[in-house]
Amino acid sequence: MTALLIFAFVSLFFSFLCSILEAVLLSVPHTYVNVAKQEGKSYAASLENLKEDVDKPLIAILTLNTVAHTVGAMGVGANAKAAFGESYWFNAISVPEVVVPSIMTILILVASEIIPKTIGATFWRQLTGFTTMTLNILVAILKYTGILFLLQLFTKLIGKGKKNIFSRADFSAMTDIAYESDAIREEETNIIKGLLKADTIKVEDVMTPSSVIISGNANESLDEFYKKFEKLRFSRIPIFEEGDRNNITRFILKDELQENIIKGNGEMKLGSIGREIILVSEEDSVPNAYKKFKDERQHLALAVDEFGAVRGIITMEDVVETILGLEIVDEYDSVDDMRTLAREKWEKRAKKMGLDLSANEEEIIEENNETKES
Repeated sequence: MTALLIFAFVSLFFSFLCSILEAVLLSVPHTYVNVAKQEGKSYAASLENLKEDVDKPLIAILTLNTVAHTVGAMGVGANAKAAFGESYWFNAISVPEVVVPSIMTILILVASEIIPKTIGATFWRQLTGFTTMTLNILVAILKYTGILFLLQLFTKLIGKGKKNIFSRADFSAMTDIAYESDAIREEETNIIKGLLKADTIKVEDVMTPSSVIISGNANESLDEFYKKFEKLRFSRIPIFEEGDRNNITRFILKDELQENIIKGNGEMKLGSIGREIILVSEEDSVPNAYKKFKDERQHLALAVDEFGAVRGIITMEDVVETILGLEIVDEYDSVDDMRTLAREKWEKRAKKMGLDLSANEEEIIEENNETKES
């Protein structure tokens, strides 16, 4: 009976240990490993190696677990026969052949699988150091005996040595989990998700359409333009040449416009204070547009199609709003979404006889004058 209990205890103990090691190893996220390295944890480097080549520790765990189960079953079975002989429970059920194996099965299921794996998954932070040290010992033993090399041949044939890679969907799901657990705020969630999806958003999705662009004629005087748009909220205004609103080549700064008017230079032409404007493709992604803004040190760009025709304008503010997932609206913004405004104006014009895009500026001027009178 003593030998039976020893075999049962040893089998359950090592199986319990293997279950905890496996649960902790698979529960530790890569982010925790990086944080542990930054904090100078003694086990961080070893843990990183185990996570990067996870086949080795898993092989060590499964090998020890299999040996524990096999040897334990053989030892318990042999000693059960010696301890109980041909005894029966209720004169019908064989104790060494049915009762003892049934009890061992329940103990293995509960005591060496369910309980330890629950403990490992719940308290993985506290058990990380112990797990790292124990796995290093097991891996070293298997490596020294050559068993690890032989077993790795099978895993390499199946896994091809590929590493686990997080996708954008994985990060997005992790963000939702973090928000639901109150680890991050809603605003932070929006920013993270905005960063993750920014690469899939095109310039045409966030640009201000050409139909609602307020622009000035390069041959127009500063005074003439300012009288029409005295309360203009935009800090940068595109200007066109040769009477063609689609022939936008430069832009002016509102501050420079007002400064010249204050100095008595209102008769100057808009073109005289114009600055070169950069171009971006409407098919380009928002992050690429941001890179161009940064490289050119600009805040305004023309969005053009494949033929070079003006489709709209995009600003650094549009890009930042998209990347951060926030709508930046200041006290001067009368319309939050210029694309919505463009749609509303198109619907108004569609009710008329024909579509006259050139009338767009007069509509805006009229609205501007109404605002001034009020």
